[in-house]
Amino acid sequence: MKNQRFGVGQPVRRTEDVRFLTGAGGYLDDLPFEAVRHMAVLRSPVAHGRIRSISTEAATIEGVDLIYTFADIRGRLSPITSTMPLVQSDGTPFLQAGLPHLADDMVRFVGQPIAVVVAADPHLAQDAVEQIEVDIEERPALVDPMSAMTSPPIHPDVPHNRLYDWEMGDLAGADEALARADHVVRSEVTNQRIAVNAIEPRGIIATYDAETGWEVWVGNQGVHAAKRGLIADLAAHADRVRVHAPDIGGGFGMKLMNHPEYGLAALAAQDLGLPVKWIATRSEGFLSDVQARDLRTVAEAGFDRRGRLKGLRWSSVSNMGAYTSNAGMGVHTSFSANLIGGVYDVAHVHHRVQGVLTTTPPTDAYRGAGRPEVLHVMERLMSQAAQELGLDQVEIRRRNLIQPEQIPYRTQGDITFDALDALGTLERAAELADVDGFGSRPGLRGLGVAYYFERTGGIPVEHTRFTLTPDGQLEIAIGTQSTGQGHETVWAQVAHDALGLPFDAIRVLPGDTANLPGGGGTAGSRSGIQASRVLQIASQEMIRIARDIAGEMLEVAATDITFDPDTSAFTVVGTDRRVGLAEGASHAGGLTSESDVSDAVTTTPNGCHIAEVEIDPETGQVTLQRYSIADDFGRILNPMIVAGQVHGGVVQGIGQVLGEQVLWDPETGQPLNGSFMDYVMPRADDVPAFELVFNEVGTPSNPFGVKGCGEAGSVAAIPAVANAIHDALHRAGAGDVTPPYTANRIWSALQEGTSRGIDS
Repeated sequence: MKNQRFGVGQPVRRTEDVRFLTGAGGYLDDLPFEAVRHMAVLRSPVAHGRIRSISTEAATIEGVDLIYTFADIRGRLSPITSTMPLVQSDGTPFLQAGLPHLADDMVRFVGQPIAVVVAADPHLAQDAVEQIEVDIEERPALVDPMSAMTSPPIHPDVPHNRLYDWEMGDLAGADEALARADHVVRSEVTNQRIAVNAIEPRGIIATYDAETGWEVWVGNQGVHAAKRGLIADLAAHADRVRVHAPDIGGGFGMKLMNHPEYGLAALAAQDLGLPVKWIATRSEGFLSDVQARDLRTVAEAGFDRRGRLKGLRWSSVSNMGAYTSNAGMGVHTSFSANLIGGVYDVAHVHHRVQGVLTTTPPTDAYRGAGRPEVLHVMERLMSQAAQELGLDQVEIRRRNLIQPEQIPYRTQGDITFDALDALGTLERAAELADVDGFGSRPGLRGLGVAYYFERTGGIPVEHTRFTLTPDGQLEIAIGTQSTGQGHETVWAQVAHDALGLPFDAIRVLPGDTANLPGGGGTAGSRSGIQASRVLQIASQEMIRIARDIAGEMLEVAATDITFDPDTSAFTVVGTDRRVGLAEGASHAGGLTSESDVSDAVTTTPNGCHIAEVEIDPETGQVTLQRYSIADDFGRILNPMIVAGQVHGGVVQGIGQVLGEQVLWDPETGQPLNGSFMDYVMPRADDVPAFELVFNEVGTPSNPFGVKGCGEAGSVAAIPAVANAIHDALHRAGAGDVTPPYTANRIWSALQEGTSRGIDS
């Protein structure tokens, strides 16, 4: 009989945690392979230069099986390029700057792969890499995207180092709105470059069989995405590549993207006829993983005398790094630029975005994929406007939020809010944060309000296959891939709710392209939306198939039978005669059902986050004293897991605001903080206990009314904490500070305020 404790909406503890906490997780580096060979990578020691020569003679030592330079793979591996078919403002396609798997005649960022060595022992492979001699003629490094646009091109076919010039909205309308505005707020907002730093580094194990092709195990957010990347790399037929994904220790977008090491390992496995394994070191992650953010925006907002928003005009520059990664050119354009305006009723907007090449690692999607950057700008404008207009941060939002009677509301960025209670959510957050009592709390404090929204869903294709074995065990294959989100628990809850099978008899299978024809993977907060839909359809299909079998067993017409998920049984109408679903599977020798969805269902999760900080005037140290959250994710499938997702996202956002930033020497392009010793990651004692409430406003766009939740915390936390710090600095008479808001930068701003005669 169905146990309500495990159904949809219940705070079921994650079943996978027992495996992880007892050391029984099966991560990539844990997988056993016989006769495996290990790959090591020689990476560029300079940011920009022409390769004069490469000598591998000294690296050809006993135990080394294979050495590749570009000459060895020429024509065998295709460069990694953008997969985004986007068009510039003038109607021409975005330009491309494909990344070769090994540097050809040029290197364009420190860490770019130049050669690889495969050997029987990982230490031997690394020793051999260090024996390779490379002569590079250095050229000027470019780490600043603003100066890059007026510098010689690093790719000859990309003039001015500009890959695209893109815009959305109505420039004439925005110009007119700002010209007529009673007050115009102008803000320059930086979203600095950050490194992803998943707890498990990237890696791959590749095998090759002449008859069947490649079989690989890779730490990836979607096995079908990894398969597509390898097919493109190797110019292979789809039937020749099979991809598995074991347990994954964090992804955040970076592990959905193709990287050179994957194709190189697969090619080496083909040439050697042996398994080839590559696991990145943490230092390699800093040098070679796609990085994130790096957007600079000059934003203007026009308001009337009542503080009502009338128009927005923004101009942004995105640092793409040295090459075009898979989805990188979409991050600050089609993924997010049209979120301009936020959850506010504004009629005239325009956003211009330029994508620029520099001699730094490529950038791509990272938790939020552009939405944190855009909402950071929007919410910074709103809080700055409140300050300049003499309103408090809650009130200015009250006056501008989309009203209930306006739903459904279509924004100027062509996003539809079909279920929204923004005012109610704002008030719940303000009450939770005790905004009214803020002024009585001691110390140099600041309050930061941010009302965010997300556009989630996307990547339309999703598949699942249910297999109910004769002994009553349900196995679920699905195209999403957990990287820590708790899919094994929540997907089992959805199936348990629909089919009534015992919760502990439901198992979600690891990722494997052989199980399904396709799958969208886990990205863009899509999994809860698309998986819940496809799981529900597969459940109904299994009930349909099993009803016919139950009819045979009960010797009645299928139309005379009903299914009750509370008992997981088929019953003859008007009688007590019944057959359990598991009994039907046993009778039939097992049951299988499949389903897919191929339409993009987007949703608009939203909420209000309020941060309260205290600054030590003597040191500049920022301490988060309170953090209050009211989120609307529609119907909650598992509140415990959703709360965990929110907490994790908030901490990542806080990390960006308070300390994270990739730095390079501006002259040489050398990274200055490529380890955890000097790259500031958030720690547990950097954050207070979170106060969280849900305002569940279900969307009609999908059967469960679910809105995505995985990235929301990072979208909201950045502007909430940034606004709190700016509020405190304003109260102290100090000027603006560029993020990250380190103690030194805050202290310097306070001293400048003091030197102007203002008591800090």
